[in-house]
Parts: sequence; structure tokens; C-alpha cells
Amino acid sequence: MNNPIMNKINTLGKIDVSVVVPVYRSQVGLMELYKRLTSVLATENLSFEIIFVEDCGGDNSWDVIQTIATEDKRVQGIKLSKNFGQHAATICGFSFSKGEWVLTLDDDLEQAPEYFPGLYKKALQGYDLVYGVYPVRTHKAWRNITSRISRWLFNKAIPSLNYEYTSYRVIRGDIARALSRFESPFPFVDGYLSWLTNRYATVEVCHDNRSYGTSNYTIGKLITHTVNIFVTFSDLPLKMASWIGVVTFFIGIAWLMIIATQYLFGGISVAGYSSIMASILMFGGVQLLVLGIFGEYLGRMNFKSSHMPLFLVGEHTRVD
Repeated sequence: MNNPIMNKINTLGKIDVSVVVPVYRSQVGLMELYKRLTSVLATENLSFEIIFVEDCGGDNSWDVIQTIATEDKRVQGIKLSKNFGQHAATICGFSFSKGEWVLTLDDDLEQAPEYFPGLYKKALQGYDLVYGVYPVRTHKAWRNITSRISRWLFNKAIPSLNYEYTSYRVIRGDIARALSRFESPFPFVDGYLSWLTNRYATVEVCHDNRSYGTSNYTIGKLITHTVNIFVTFSDLPLKMASWIGVVTFFIGIAWLMIIATQYLFGGISVAGYSSIMASILMFGGVQLLVLGIFGEYLGRMNFKSSHMPLFLVGEHTRVD
């Protein structure tokens, strides 16, 4: 497809590193993040571009991005038509990048840009993907606990997924841009990367305290994200549903045999209301659980077959 925006960007020459930053309600820290990024990249003597993808957070982040892009032509801003989520915004940034390598980091300054040289040098040793991982996380206790549980579950359900994945990454450019070919309406950047390469490494970095505001992730969002990952990238729930069906079938057969034996030997004189209700509730609940799991998969198949766009650009700073 002929994209005039991409054609215009592609005339700017070779770029060593494209920096992709998904932006959501971060107007306060964007200017500091920009200054620190440009300082680090200039020190490394690398040609670069910075791509801010504003995910319709509702604050003045887009105004700040426009100001930065006007003053520095190495910066381009993209505003999505609505809120599509962090992973969709990141993939949108990939599709507009043209660097040999792509750096991704969050907009909240918890991931210090000053650690980029370590990740970059590690990538040049022959890796397609390098994660900046944290020995200690500064998140709240509840989020650290839920993250550990989720990662443990992901590790069991998706063995190829790097257990220590983070949003602080250096990715080979062609692999990053390949992510825009996936059509799932429930994107997960690191799940896609686990499908495309197993040549990854990690570098320990410090996880700084958030310098402003509070995290935009709530327990509800984390649960939804976890369910989406399981259903999109693993068939473990389907296998669990099958095993639940098999186990309950044998439990039902055993229960039937016990009741029949007691009846034949006079152990049951009057049919019991409690046992009937207990069996109905138990097996009915199991059936609904299994149907719910199948429903989740069918719903996602329907979304995928509808070919809904992963993201839609509303505004771009390089379009007059």
C-alpha cells in the first residue's frame, strides 16, 4: 500500500536507532524524557529518530509532542484516533520507524534512557532482542506480586516467552517492523517477539521511581491483559477445559456407581434432595466453565476474522 507519510519519512536517510515511546497521560515528563534521550544518543554518536505515539490519554501530551517535533526534525509525533492500548501504540511506532535498531521504553521515566548504551552494545554481539531487566522493581507490592504470578503462569503456558520480559527493549529493526503484520486485535509485543526470534539476551538495569503521577495500570487492566495473553498465545486453557471434562466425567461415573450400589443393597430408601442438587450444581458449573473457555476462543476468532485495524492514526506531526 502506498503510504505518503512513510514515503516522506523514508527520504530522510539512514538511521541507526529509532526510539519508540508510547505516550499516555505523561505531559509533565515528556520534555525531560526527550532531553535525556537526545543527550544519550548524541553521546553515542548515533543517528536517530524519536517517535512519540500518543494514545489519546486526554491530557496535553499531544501539545508537548507537537512542540518538540516542531523544534527537532528528528522527532515525529503520532496521535491515534482513540485509545488502543500500550502494545498497539508501540506496534504503531514500529510501523513508522526506519532505524536499524529500535529502542522502546515507557514515558514515565522509570526506565532511565542512560542504560541504552549497555543494551545496544549487547545487541551488537549478535542478538536480535535485548531486554533491560530489573533486579528490584519499584512498583507497589500488589503489582509486584501479581506480576510474578502472571509471569510464572506465562512461563508455563508459553515456554518460548522470555520470563524476564520488560518494555525496555532494543530490537532489530526489521523484526520490530514485522510485528505490524500480525492481525490479532489483542496485541502482545513480547508474545509476538517470542514467535519471531529466540536470539535474545538481558542486561540488568535499575528501575527508577516514578517521578510524577501514578501508574495507569489497575488490577482490572492487568487481569484483562493476562486473560488476553493466555487466550491469544496459548492453548493451555483449552487443554485445561478438556482435562476438566474428562475428570468430571469419571467423577460422575463413580458417583453413579456408588448410588446404584447403595440402592441395590438397600442403602437408599428415599431419593435425597441434597445429593441431586449437589450433582446438578457441580456438573452445571463445570459445563458453564468449559463453555466460557470455548466462548473466549470463539470470540477472539470472530474479532480476528473481522480484520479490525490494530490501530488507526488520527494525526501526524509531519503532515501539513
